[in-house]
Amino acid sequence: MFIGAQVSLYPMTSDFEQVILSGLKALDPYRDRLRIETDDMSTLFKGAPAPLVDALRDLFARAAQQPPHVTMHVTLSRGCPGEPDDPSCRCETLSQAQDQTLAERQTLATEAVQAAPVLGVEIDVQFSLYVLGRDRHMDEIYGCIDFLKASGTFLRSKNFCTRLRGDAGAVFEAVRQAFLRFGPAEGHVTIDLTASANSPTLR
Repeated sequence: MFIGAQVSLYPMTSDFEQVILSGLKALDPYRDRLRIETDDMSTLFKGAPAPLVDALRDLFARAAQQPPHVTMHVTLSRGCPGEPDDPSCRCETLSQAQDQTLAERQTLATEAVQAAPVLGVEIDVQFSLYVLGRDRHMDEIYGCIDFLKASGTFLRSKNFCTRLRGDAGAVFEAVRQAFLRFGPAEGHVTIDLTASANSPTLR
């Protein structure tokens, strides 16, 4: 299976380079566990979802510690049939999910969010889960929404997406659980996500 993310970070300041470089320093602990490739449009993260989502979380949390408004756009994908299998992307959670009911997956996902580390950085996220190439895909999406409502990070539903708010540790854990526990374990699942911190609109 191929698991990866395309990531773009957008600091709303003329000193954007400093904010981006500061955020990139948070990736240093993950460089031996992920393939990380940057060009002028985005950065690719490829590898197992545990360090991958942790790297996304830490990149954004570090950037969000700066005063300016900062946003990040992420496209997460697993199981894309157009990408080659990669052994570095193995995931025990996906293997176990094949034999679990929707209710069991919801319970395990909620427990994981409750156990997430507290980073002390408040963020907002909106994202959409796409379960591709599967009949009755809305059962998985509605199941994911029910989990999010019980996760402690749910803010509200919007057209085409769900809003989350809270500490970066819990919010990114909710995203990870949505990505891994909903949709077929061996199927193609994607998430389109926008994260925001320090927005002047909230003041």
